[in-house]
Amino acid sequence: MKIPKRKPSAAPVRLKADRLLLYAVSAFAFLLLATPVFVLLLQGLASQAWRDLPDSAVISSAVLLSFASTAVVVCLAALFGTPLAFVLSRYAFRGKTVVSLFIELPIVMPPAVAGLALLLTFGRRGLVGSLLAEAGILIPFSIAAVILAQFFISAPFYIRSAQVGFASIAAEIEDAARVDGAHGWLMFWYITLPIAWRALASGMILSWARALGEFGATILFAGNLQGKTQTMPLLVYSVFERDINAAIWTGLILIALALAALFVSQRFASAQDRLTR
Repeated sequence: MKIPKRKPSAAPVRLKADRLLLYAVSAFAFLLLATPVFVLLLQGLASQAWRDLPDSAVISSAVLLSFASTAVVVCLAALFGTPLAFVLSRYAFRGKTVVSLFIELPIVMPPAVAGLALLLTFGRRGLVGSLLAEAGILIPFSIAAVILAQFFISAPFYIRSAQVGFASIAAEIEDAARVDGAHGWLMFWYITLPIAWRALASGMILSWARALGEFGATILFAGNLQGKTQTMPLLVYSVFERDINAAIWTGLILIALALAALFVSQRFASAQDRLTR
């Protein structure tokens, strides 16, 4: 009896077509996101934007201001954000969801709205600003306003990363430490913090990078005063029309710093994941 031949299955062909479609869509998405960065880089190299910059002193001032303000912001985020992240990761209380929502809201809040909220709160006639004004303390359009705007926008990135780091620590590790007599601050400093420090470092770097690129809230709350409140993103906005080379050069600096920060943050996050598995 002759056995009929089986027809080749169409499944492998269909699987190959699906994979090609997946690769094509992925490649298009990558090009859509990466092409503007490559174009900026190529334009900067082709025009040699770093040569003969008429406003080099202005660029130096903006760079120094950005580094100084973001360094303060990271310190403040670590100082105030670490206890908050620990509480959110370890304790259950009524209204915890609402607290988390308000903490993370600046991440998705339009920057101009964030600047307006800061101005209405800390402005000369604001809820808190009016009290400070009576004491002779004026925050808007000062370096303090730059730091406050950057902190408001970037601190949630650190708090979120620290919260994930604290929550990822296995309960068995801390239970074993308690058996050995560790508790309270002793537990936090010698057990919890050494295990979660990579997540905290990753959050600090992300927070720093976000603060470095902050624009909308800063220009509305702190202004764009050259040598006083003009950070690197504000400089790009200011010199774009009259000096494209200065704008390109400043933009390239920001991109390089952002790429470096993102790379280091990902390395810390990966190390934390391997440690807590």
